[in-house]
Amino acid sequence: MNSTELLQEAEKALFTIFYAIDAQVKANILKILDAYRTQRLGAHHFASVSGYGHDDLGRQVLDGAFARIVGAESAAVRVQLVSGTHAIACALFGVLRPGDELLSVVGSPYDTLEEVIGVRGSVGSLAEFGIAYREVPLTPQGSPSWDAIASAVGPKTRVAFVQRSCGYDWRESLDITAIERIVKLVKQQNPEVVCLVDNCYGEFVETLEPPAVGADLIAGSLIKNPGGTIATAGGYVAGRTDLVEAACCRLTAPGIGSKGGATFNQHRLLFQGLFLAPQMVGEALKGSHLIAWVMDRLGYPVNPLPMVPRRDVIQAVRLGSREKLIAFCRALQQHSPVDSFVDPTPAPMPGYASDLVMAGGTFVDGSTLELSADGPLREPYTVFCQGGTHWTHVAIALDAALEAIAAVE
Repeated sequence: MNSTELLQEAEKALFTIFYAIDAQVKANILKILDAYRTQRLGAHHFASVSGYGHDDLGRQVLDGAFARIVGAESAAVRVQLVSGTHAIACALFGVLRPGDELLSVVGSPYDTLEEVIGVRGSVGSLAEFGIAYREVPLTPQGSPSWDAIASAVGPKTRVAFVQRSCGYDWRESLDITAIERIVKLVKQQNPEVVCLVDNCYGEFVETLEPPAVGADLIAGSLIKNPGGTIATAGGYVAGRTDLVEAACCRLTAPGIGSKGGATFNQHRLLFQGLFLAPQMVGEALKGSHLIAWVMDRLGYPVNPLPMVPRRDVIQAVRLGSREKLIAFCRALQQHSPVDSFVDPTPAPMPGYASDLVMAGGTFVDGSTLELSADGPLREPYTVFCQGGTHWTHVAIALDAALEAIAAVE
């Protein structure tokens, strides 16, 4: 069976799953419509102020709508947050104090947080401020170690950190039910411990977000899911009002907090991107299912498995060789709408421990809700595929990638 026939068979096999994803998209769009209606969003809120950003009505409405959508007391959606890592760092530095302990309850965090924590040496890390770090290893199967989490909180633990997505690990990403269970286990040991969730890649994958099941604080990037592929920059924090404000005081300054920060005429894109986000996430989920189904049929290990409900927009495939990883990414780049002529080349990347090969001809630089793929140049040479504004684009790029990896076998 050639690649075209295989993709056609996949479309038929995934019809029911695609229909279920569309129903979930509808539920999330209804939440956004309700939030915009409640906040009385109008065209006048697309205007922006300059300078300090005082009395920005659009920013206030966006914060209120975002909080309602994710089930939080408060939110701060800011273009000044340059990435998900930046948003998480603001949350960590806002809440933690010298002598506190940060506890990661689902193993090691994503590479870019290692320097924030101080696992790898970096100027200004939490370690330099006397903040200790400890982690609860995952099970050998890559699942949360529930018994260990149930007794992991120590006397100095201030923040229990939960990374929702698998990152560059071969493990299950967490669904909302698992996050709720983690929060309950932590709070049973000490109700004062702050449960902080790295929500990157997980927004709108389900119909509830972590604050709705007890998480105290979440953080993420607008050039991932909630930006709907059109937000040009930014990130967010959401959760308890005092914790959101503490994070904002690290973003701006004590005494300014969430009250400052001009939005540089980005309001319409932020509001519209958030409205489009469930639809774009839905298409990315369909693409994830397609990649998993096809690559599994060809004998490649995939995570998540085919036909399994998704917990984020990442689909991992173990290609097994450096040459296949590079060939896969180059084929995807050649079938991107932007920079299709660029040849992805492995290179060091700030914040990462290994050289990376990255493909993503996206309209917004680094937008991982648009179709992209990357992977660290280390065994077992896994490609991590993300996003896709329409699953048919994923099918086109995947067809080319199959030919490319077949050529190097």
